Amino acid sequence: MSIKLYHHPWSRAANVIWMLEELGVPYELEFVDIQKGAQKAPSFLALNPMGKLPTLVDDGVVLTESAAIALWLADRYSLGNLAPALDDPARATYYRWILFGPSVIEPGATAHAGKWEVRPGAVGWGTWESMHDTIEHAIGDGPWLLGDRFTMADVCFGGTVGFMLQFDMIEKRPSFVAYAERLATREARQRSNAINQRITAEHHIGG
Repeated sequence: MSIKLYHHPWSRAANVIWMLEELGVPYELEFVDIQKGAQKAPSFLALNPMGKLPTLVDDGVVLTESAAIALWLADRYSLGNLAPALDDPARATYYRWILFGPSVIEPGATAHAGKWEVRPGAVGWGTWESMHDTIEHAIGDGPWLLGDRFTMADVCFGGTVGFMLQFDMIEKRPSFVAYAERLATREARQRSNAINQRITAEHHIGG
């Protein structure tokens, strides 16, 4: 088994470290200096023509897009645990929320911040209010998206919610804040934060 994550701590690849730490599998990090445009180098574009992170290579298989990476890793390395079994009805809810962060929350928050003029019926995030109400519905009584069962959906969805709260890109509803605080107690989350902070310091990023 050989996993390589092309990474920069100020990119969505930071959250993939959390995924890998939850799985407890060995992996290698390849620093990509996005501030110097290394993600646009021909060698990198051969892996990911979008020239973006995260990009992950697992035994020669190339994956991009955060939710796709989350689904792949959980199915391959933690099926029945961080990913519900293939015949488990809970998989429907798992699919629903693992895709919601990157496909609804991220563009919805970006559109709101940029004051984009869109018709709610023409975009996946609908209205600002309905997006927030749906996040609240997903969190529910918790503690996790599948009740007492923590899954990779919490890493993907929860990572997005936590990031958006940190930068005031979504409302700080009490249920959102409490969910983010629960996620912050995960040991794998704390390890991933420490790794990202170490790499930030090693490469003198932002300072």
